[in-house]
Amino acid sequence: MKRDRRDLLRDAAIKVLAEAGGRGLTHRAVDAAAGAPLGTTKNYFPTRDALLQAVAERCVEHYNDAAGPLPTNREELVAMLRGLVENVAGPGRPRLLAYLELQAEAARKPWLVDILDPIAASDFAGFAAAQAAAGLPVSAQRAAIITLAMHAAIPHLLADGPGALTAAGLDDPDTFVRGLLEAVYPEN
Repeated sequence: MKRDRRDLLRDAAIKVLAEAGGRGLTHRAVDAAAGAPLGTTKNYFPTRDALLQAVAERCVEHYNDAAGPLPTNREELVAMLRGLVENVAGPGRPRLLAYLELQAEAARKPWLVDILDPIAASDFAGFAAAQAAAGLPVSAQRAAIITLAMHAAIPHLLADGPGALTAAGLDDPDTFVRGLLEAVYPEN
């Protein structure tokens, strides 16, 4: 199997999931999105479950590739978290939409949980490490609050209109992140 062709198909499947949802993820749709001859996706991933597995594994690869340096102070942590919020509404949107579709599928296909769980588990550890590196008095509870708040923001950033974003404070990512950190780690 050609690695480049597999990656092209898996990336096209992420695009299809983001644009058409779980019901739209078909071998034909992936072939079209990849610009590949009809039947190519089925040759590499013969069943829908094989295609879902391949997409989930690709999302994990993208997640692992996205890790950056840890912040060294509160302002760098603000910048890191703000960047994550802005990425959800910007260039990271297709990948996150696909990831949410995969999570919905995992509710009905427990074998997908085994593939996707390391992403969420890593977020908890990663956000805790970022808070500690920034010099904050991190605890498991505080780290979980930050992580869960960031996770809860994702669907709103992807799907809500301006009224809901304003109500959630997500219309201004900097203010949202600063408010979240101030609620969990008051400066005074």
